[in-house]
Amino acid sequence: MKRALLVLTIASTFALGACSEPAETAAVPAPAADTAPAAPMPMEPATTADSAPQNPMVGGAPMYADKDIVDNAVNSADHTTLVAAVKAAELVDTLKGPGPFTVFAPTNAAFEKLPAGTVDKLVTPEMKPDLTKVLTYHVVPGKVDAATLTSQIQAGNGSATLTTVQGGTLTANVVDGNVIVTDAKGNKATVTTADVMQSNGVIHVIDTVLMPGA
Repeated sequence: MKRALLVLTIASTFALGACSEPAETAAVPAPAADTAPAAPMPMEPATTADSAPQNPMVGGAPMYADKDIVDNAVNSADHTTLVAAVKAAELVDTLKGPGPFTVFAPTNAAFEKLPAGTVDKLVTPEMKPDLTKVLTYHVVPGKVDAATLTSQIQAGNGSATLTTVQGGTLTANVVDGNVIVTDAKGNKATVTTADVMQSNGVIHVIDTVLMPGA
């Protein structure tokens, strides 16, 4: 009974962040002690009159579950840098494919946290292999929604290891009520909007760009 209650507690924690978009993340990261955790959100997704679940808004735009990852992302004002990077890496056709894919999608503000000039350099033709490596590190094969991820975290005694399309791994756990994804270099990204359902997978919005190992 205690184990069941713990599973429910972790799953509920992740779901609380899934239904609406938080305020814009600052371009320059503040120390962890000064960063307030994401505000809790309603546990259950909004429903229409026919009880069909609705996606949260992302970047001021509606996200449609019957559209693919690319078609939804291009409408988000918070993901113009990510979309430009996907185009530069020629990954549009891949992310419009059947999948399913789980995408941890950094916001524009997340990219702005990188050292000055990093993004401009990555989108140049000669850096395409490196850009592709970074972007595919944000993609996990299969549809790993909030319920699935929290079950994996519970099964892993507090953490879950996710193998990315790039081949590296990410670690997910719950800290102070937020789902945190840690990359190979120790950078930590908070899931600010979870379970943005797509026709070919799911998007989880994050506030930090994840970097693969060497």
